[in-house]
Amino acid sequence: MKTNVGGLDRMLRIAVGLVLILLAATQTIGLWGYIGVIPLLTGAFRFCPVYVPFGLSSCQTGKPEKIK
Repeated sequence: MKTNVGGLDRMLRIAVGLVLILLAATQTIGLWGYIGVIPLLTGAFRFCPVYVPFGLSSCQTGKPEKIK
């Protein structure tokens, strides 16, 4: 699997995911807040499947990196 989520993109995804999950867990927002699992996982694994069909990558080199 090749990475296609760069540094800033990764940090934002993880932050947004954690905030949504926290808000859902404290019942500030509804259960839909658990959708925050998706950006959290895409940030953690540095791979976004939605980027693939469009050939997008937010990695600094512009080319997807291979995960070792």
